[in-house]
Amino acid sequence: MEGYFLKRFYIYQKERFPLLIYSILIGTFSFSALAYSCVCRGATFVNLPTYLLGFFMAISLFLLLRIADEHKDYADDMRFRQDLPVPRGVISLRELAYIAAFLIILQIALQVVFYPKMLWLYGFVMSYMYLMFKEFFIADWLKKHQFWYVASHTAIVPVVDIYVSGLDWFLGETAMSKGLWFFFLVSYCNSLVLEIGRKIRTPAQESEGVQTYTAMLGINNAVFLWLLMLLSTFVCALLAGFYAQLSQNSMLILVIIFVLCTLPAVLFLSKKSAFLAKLIEITSLVWTLAMYLVLGAGQVVF
Repeated sequence: MEGYFLKRFYIYQKERFPLLIYSILIGTFSFSALAYSCVCRGATFVNLPTYLLGFFMAISLFLLLRIADEHKDYADDMRFRQDLPVPRGVISLRELAYIAAFLIILQIALQVVFYPKMLWLYGFVMSYMYLMFKEFFIADWLKKHQFWYVASHTAIVPVVDIYVSGLDWFLGETAMSKGLWFFFLVSYCNSLVLEIGRKIRTPAQESEGVQTYTAMLGINNAVFLWLLMLLSTFVCALLAGFYAQLSQNSMLILVIIFVLCTLPAVLFLSKKSAFLAKLIEITSLVWTLAMYLVLGAGQVVF
């Protein structure tokens, strides 16, 4: 596919890494990780430049993950998903590799200039991402054990959490708050909410070569699993809130949001429509944004 690179990249990101949606989601995620760390140790919120660095690092790290997946999944995508941007020639793997190299150079440069100490945590994150890219050197085994594949790859979210929150506690040269372990559990469980929520389909939506939880587990089991992960995130969020001594209003808001977010799944169990399947995916995003905002800003706003 010919044309200007920026135009082609715009098409790519719209389909595979929508920057507007991800900016809102990851911006909230980054704010919450930093704010929660500050709250737990009784500190004021970090300055805006530090937050912006944390946001850039987080969103660029997740973009690197997306690019790595494009390379890992290329053979399967060429066989089963030729509608995706890379197989249909919108953008090439080589161009994506150039983008990845540019991002890594920029990440390192920003840290060297502003916070060289953070390179230690950055090295930790990049090491885990490299292991993911290599499928922990047990690719065949992981393919046969889907549970462990998802469990090992989902861990990247709390790993990024450690880096972003480290812009508070690590730079402040204090011990990491014990409350952050609850927050990391929140991030881990919530990433499963997002992962499962975007892979719930009606039978008519299933396609060969595309792994969905409804295809692997059956519709009812997939929905129950999503509800279980939503509940797990909710419980972890309550524990994190109690540790940070969030107000009763904050806790009540979490309860209300949780109950409302269960409704699309309950409705989907009785009426399996494409609209409700999409609504579960959207609800996963809404829950993520609302829950992180309550944990990050609840101490101040509510």
